[in-house]
Amino acid sequence: MNRINALTIAGTDPSGGAGIQADLKAFSALGAYGTSVITALVAQNTCGLQSVYRIDPDFVGAQLDSVLSDVRIDTAKIGMLAETAIVDMVAQQLKRADIPFVVLDTVMVAKSGDPLLSPDAVASVRERLLPQVSLITPNLPEAAALLDCAPARSEDAMLTQGEALLALGCQAVLIKGGHLGDSESPDWLITRDGATRFTAPRVNTRHTHGTGCSLSAALAALRPRHADWAQTLREAKAWLQQALIQADTLEVGKGIGPVHHFHRWW
Repeated sequence: MNRINALTIAGTDPSGGAGIQADLKAFSALGAYGTSVITALVAQNTCGLQSVYRIDPDFVGAQLDSVLSDVRIDTAKIGMLAETAIVDMVAQQLKRADIPFVVLDTVMVAKSGDPLLSPDAVASVRERLLPQVSLITPNLPEAAALLDCAPARSEDAMLTQGEALLALGCQAVLIKGGHLGDSESPDWLITRDGATRFTAPRVNTRHTHGTGCSLSAALAALRPRHADWAQTLREAKAWLQQALIQADTLEVGKGIGPVHHFHRWW
């Protein structure tokens, strides 16, 4: 496939490091044309989250109708959904859409620790969205919230939780082990065919704002060009590793700055 059209369904970030803005940057950096549907207007910056204005679910649906009725969408990434009614609207629209690859970034908490998903919406994500998506990308607290259990404290526990998430109906799980705090950051890709470990050295930077958004968007952008999720993940992680290494060359904000999406070009 020479030309890839990608869709992101997520909230905004005025500082440009996470959410819709990060997704569109990742799509562009990796050769996919980006389209978007906004679920929430988020007042946030590198220092934290100040306010969230949730978009009316019917208007989220109208945006999806506009894009899907006109543009061939080859791949999609879902990020911040904010509340149950928006989760339900997106799930309803996905049933009618014929999108080959859908990556769900189970966004629940901002880097600052502020909540981005209402507690009652977690059940809707688990029951209505997971069975429809190609890949989910939870970190350890998000995996625990989806399974209603304590966060994993070891890689064995990560594997067990990843397999439990797979059993909920999604096609594949990427469970991210950054919260383990080791010198390396282990991730496990779990599919119906088995589990594969991926790891990379931790990058000595505090500028990690939007890392999860950017990785899931990269996976969506790259998947149509690869045979499986393992190949896709290798390229996505290599790109993100360099985006983290080059993050300190940017001068964005006073707090936790963004990764450098366009490190190959600037």
